Amino acid sequence: MPMVTLRYEDLKKLIGADKDVILDRMPMIGADVERIGAEHADVEFFPDRPDLFSIEGVARAMRGFLEIETGLPRYDVLESNVSITIKKSVRPIRPHLACAVVRGLSLCSDSIESLMSLQENLHWGVGRDRKKVSIGVHDLSRINPPFTYLATDPSFEFIPLDFDRPVSMRKMLEIHPKGIKFAHLLEGSKRYPLIVDSAGNVLSFPPIINCELTRVTDATRDLFIEVTGTDISVAVALNIVATALAERGGKIESVEMVSDGAVRRMPNLSPTTRALQVDEVNSLLGLDLSAEEIARNLEKMRLGATIHADKLTVEVPAYRADILHAWDLIEDVAIGYGYDRFKPEFPETATIGRTHPIEDKFALLRELMIGLGFSEVMTFTLTNEKVHFDNMKRRRVKVTRVKHPISMDHTMVRSSILPNLMEILSLNRHRELPQRIFEVGDVILDGKNEQRLAGVFIHSTASFAEIKSIAESVLRDLGTEFTIEEADDPAFLEGRRASIIVDGRSIGVLGEIHPDVILSFGLDHPIVAFELDIS
Repeated sequence: MPMVTLRYEDLKKLIGADKDVILDRMPMIGADVERIGAEHADVEFFPDRPDLFSIEGVARAMRGFLEIETGLPRYDVLESNVSITIKKSVRPIRPHLACAVVRGLSLCSDSIESLMSLQENLHWGVGRDRKKVSIGVHDLSRINPPFTYLATDPSFEFIPLDFDRPVSMRKMLEIHPKGIKFAHLLEGSKRYPLIVDSAGNVLSFPPIINCELTRVTDATRDLFIEVTGTDISVAVALNIVATALAERGGKIESVEMVSDGAVRRMPNLSPTTRALQVDEVNSLLGLDLSAEEIARNLEKMRLGATIHADKLTVEVPAYRADILHAWDLIEDVAIGYGYDRFKPEFPETATIGRTHPIEDKFALLRELMIGLGFSEVMTFTLTNEKVHFDNMKRRRVKVTRVKHPISMDHTMVRSSILPNLMEILSLNRHRELPQRIFEVGDVILDGKNEQRLAGVFIHSTASFAEIKSIAESVLRDLGTEFTIEEADDPAFLEGRRASIIVDGRSIGVLGEIHPDVILSFGLDHPIVAFELDIS
C-alpha cells in the first residue's frame, strides 16, 4: 500500500489541529500509522483512496473528519490562454491526455517532495506502474505555449531530467534509470510519444522522463501538469494532483485540448451526484440514523448532501475515484459515524463450519502443482476480449460481459484461466527463467461457474512432451482415467497440441503455445501450457 510521509509542522498548518489528535483519529478514516518519528509520521493508505496519497489530500480529509471544515470542497477553475494539440501520430501509442495549469504556488523542499511522492503513488495506485497513467509536472515559466503532443522518431534528442547532455530517446531506454525501468511500456513502438512547446523545447517523453529544462524547484510559481495514458483514468489522476496543489494555495486554470478540430477544456472539477436512500443506509449498517445524521456524516467525509424526505442527493468531488456505487457512500457514512461506535454482537445462531468440497479439491490441486515445482498465482476474474480472444488467436464467443465497465481492461468475466497466466508471464518477462506458474479458480461459461486448473511453463527448451507429462501426473494423482487426442485449439501450435478426454468428453487442452500468441504478449521464449476443467 502507498506510504505517505506526514510532517507534523506541515500537517498542523494544513489541518489546524494538534498532531496527537490527528494521529489518534487518523486510523478511523482507513489508515495504518506505520511509524511515528520525532518530526514526521509514515502512514499507509488503502489503494482505493488515491486522493489520500499526499499530505494535502490527507489534510483535506482530516479537516472534515475532525469537523473543522465539512462539506464538499469547491475549486474554481479559471480559463487560461494555454492550449495543447494532440496529433494523430500518438494515438496508436498513448492516446489519452489531460492537462491543467496551477498558478501562484509557493513551493519549498517539503512541498516539492510531497508532489513528487504523490506522482509516484498515483503511478502505482492508478497508473499500473505508468502503463495506464503517467504524470508530468513542469515549471511553466520556462516553456512557451501552445504545446503539441505527438509521436516522433526514437533518434530525437533532448536533455532528460538529471542529465547534462542531449541523449536520443532510444538511448534513454538503455542508460537512464527511468528508461531502463519503463522501457517495456514502449516495446514494439516504432515512434515514441513527445510533448513540445511552440519553440520546439521538450517538456516530456511520456511515460519515461521529463526534460531537465522544466524541472520544478522552490523558485517555481506556476506549473503545467500533463497526464498521458492508455485509459480515461488520466482525468482522475489530473483532478487529484490539481486539487492537492489547490490545497497549497494554487489557482487552477483549464487547458484547451485540441484534437481533430474538436476542442474541450480540462480539468473538469464539477462534482457528480448520486441518490442515497435512508432505509438502505440503516439496513446495511444496522443503525437507525435520521436523514440529517446521514447528511452530517457524509459532510464529515467531504461530500455534499441535500435531504429530500427519505432520501439524499449526494455530491461527490471529482477527485474521489473510489465512489462507484451507493454502497461506497454508505461506507463513508459508516466511517463518518465512527467504526469505534459500532457495538459488537455475537451471532444469534452458533454453527460449526467446515471447508467447502470445492476448496478441498483446490487444496489438493495446489499441493500437487507445488510438488511439481510450480508457483501459485491469483489473477483477476475480470478481463477483456483483446487479451482473452485476440491475443490467444481464439474466436470470440458469447461471454458474460460487465454492464458498466469502468475500464477497457475489465469488460468481461473470463471463460478461461490461460490468458491470465500469459499476462503474468508478460509482466514478469524481465525476470529470470525458467518460470512455472499455475492457478486454480472459477471461470464462467454459458452463465455458469466452472472450476479450472491451468499451468504454464516458460524456458528456452520447453516442449510438448514436458507439459504432457505434467498434465498426466496431475490426472493420475487425482485417480482420473483419460486418453489423449489431437486438438484444434488455435492458441497452441498445430501438431503439438492435444485434448484430454475423460468419459468421452474433452475436459482440457495441453501443448506448445503458438508463436503468434507468445509474441502478442510481448514474450520471446517457448511456452508450454495446459488447462483442465475440474468441475
